[in-house]
Amino acid sequence: MAGHSKWSQIKRSKAVVDAKRGAVFTRLAREISVAARSGGDPNGNFQLRTAINKAKAARMPAANIERAIAKGSGQDQNGACQLEAIRYEGYGPGGVAVLIEALTDNRNRTAADLRLTFNKHGGKLGESGCVAYLFEQRSEVYLSAQSAQDGGKVSEDALLENLLELEADGYQLIDDGAVVYGPFQALEGLQAGLRDQGWIVEGWEHCWRPLTTISQADQKSEDQCLQLLEALDELDDVHHISSNLES
Repeated sequence: MAGHSKWSQIKRSKAVVDAKRGAVFTRLAREISVAARSGGDPNGNFQLRTAINKAKAARMPAANIERAIAKGSGQDQNGACQLEAIRYEGYGPGGVAVLIEALTDNRNRTAADLRLTFNKHGGKLGESGCVAYLFEQRSEVYLSAQSAQDGGKVSEDALLENLLELEADGYQLIDDGAVVYGPFQALEGLQAGLRDQGWIVEGWEHCWRPLTTISQADQKSEDQCLQLLEALDELDDVHHISSNLES
């Protein structure tokens, strides 16, 4: 598997700062509410457990999490959640492919906001399917450098040995731990298996990863692409962004 893109690295470095913003809690609450439609008990709803895990990692208050679950499962007196998950696709400067997952209660508003942002930053919102074929949906599990096995940084030899017993097909060592990759359908078993082997699992998620990446001709073009991705990420309805911009 290819490593994280520069955009992915920026998002991870921003996470600590962003977690202090109410907008991030709103985004996380939306994800929890949508997941809770399939049941408000996280023990029987892996998608909900995943959303709650993200919220806890961002230090979202427990009361906020409970309200989001109630809203999604129809227990909220104000009515059930009306959000829907929609995927949008487009192109950034230099032909960079951009795939956006949104949670919205108004398709027209979201599409208009995305189109305006693309146009402002030298890109273009495309039709459904225009870039999706350039990506593959994968499972990713994040391991802490403080592994339960040796109390220090992730041991590559130990990780390799353990992954032979799991449905994994790649990994990447990073400064604060490791990322383990697997097929889309393997996420629940993969994170559970790593825990059982003694690894500290910090998070897990489904992600769209590019099959190939492209580079920009110069620094100015690359900066323009990054500005587009950041502007898209700031939109309220945007849940997750993937691109094939090369690191």
